[in-house]
Amino acid sequence: MIFAAIVLALAAGLGGYALMNRQLPGHLSTGTALVGGPFTLTDQYGRKVSEKDFLGRYMLVFFGFTYCPDICPTELQVMTAALDAMGPAAEKIQPVFITIDPERDTPEVMKAYVGNFSPRLMGLTGTPEDIAAVAKAYRVYYAKAPNQASPESYLMDHSSIIYLMGPDGGFVKHFAFTTDVAKLTSELQDAIAASP
Repeated sequence: MIFAAIVLALAAGLGGYALMNRQLPGHLSTGTALVGGPFTLTDQYGRKVSEKDFLGRYMLVFFGFTYCPDICPTELQVMTAALDAMGPAAEKIQPVFITIDPERDTPEVMKAYVGNFSPRLMGLTGTPEDIAAVAKAYRVYYAKAPNQASPESYLMDHSSIIYLMGPDGGFVKHFAFTTDVAKLTSELQDAIAASP
């Protein structure tokens, strides 16, 4: 059952990625994926944050939830280990964890959770509407997986992609769930080196 949910989430994520690269009728294709956009969320300290607060720095973004049993902590560990391996160059990148479970992931919960990974990791939450809007902008699939035996212990199905956004807020590239620390470190270094 869990395997089927993971396969469904991955398929939805890949399908969304294919859609965002599709050329719309009457529009010229720029070759740039339609990922990202304006958002207003709340960080782990209760402060309002928008995409404008990240201008001038890269953002390394992952969507998940704090009750996630495996995929989310694994990806956050990969992200933070890659940034640690980069040394001073990592200062150009802000790692961001955006919840897709705002019902449980309050700023206080996010603060305790992201603190387990790195002091540089920013946790963002918001209203269900805020989260729906940012997930749509990033082409993120998510859905509640009800637990009949224990309704409060539900899980969330979601796509598992890490996004690298540029200093101008534009999409740079994405990394699949299978990307390990060494590859992520190398590709982040290459992306920064290639920027003007």
